[in-house]
Amino acid sequence: MNDDQDLSQRRTSIGAQRNPASQEAILQAATEILAEHGPGSFSIEAVAKRAKAGKPTIYRWWPNKAALLLDAYHRQKSPHLHTDTGDLQRDLTRFLTELLAFWRRGGSGAIFRSVIAEAQTDQAACEALAAYLAERRKHLGAQIRAAQARENIRAEVNPEVAAEMLSGFAWTRLLTNHLEIREDEAAEVVKTILDGIRGRG
Repeated sequence: MNDDQDLSQRRTSIGAQRNPASQEAILQAATEILAEHGPGSFSIEAVAKRAKAGKPTIYRWWPNKAALLLDAYHRQKSPHLHTDTGDLQRDLTRFLTELLAFWRRGGSGAIFRSVIAEAQTDQAACEALAAYLAERRKHLGAQIRAAQARENIRAEVNPEVAAEMLSGFAWTRLLTNHLEIREDEAAEVVKTILDGIRGRG
């Protein structure tokens, strides 16, 4: 197949707006490359080739490799990781245990560690990671905010800071590859945080 034929078969974009079929093909290609070869072999070039997409299209939607890597990583997460049953202690304990279990399975922890490592020396990766974490912190913070009135959490508490405290524990376990945790251990971590942000009496 010559270059003209190859280009004609590539999925086309529709400007700045994402073409759903192209987006899915790119994310699927990224996911497959990560599953088959790990983060060390992940590149925009490899994804473009497998997805039959132009590199300019990928860079239009994902400004750098880290941003695409994080999207591919995130789509592997269970949609039920954040649940709100009305019992914040139970919900956050489940979140923590399932997050660490997710990082243990299928190389997901290695993928996220590779993004963190790249962010230490690459400004674009650092910005992509910061944006991703801000969104995750906002999401988990909203769950804590919803519980603020019903569970006697002090009004002055910033829910996103509390969420970052919980994430900080998870990150420590991730970066030290200490991902096994019993449910009672996770419950104790969550209780320590909630005891600190609840009102007295």
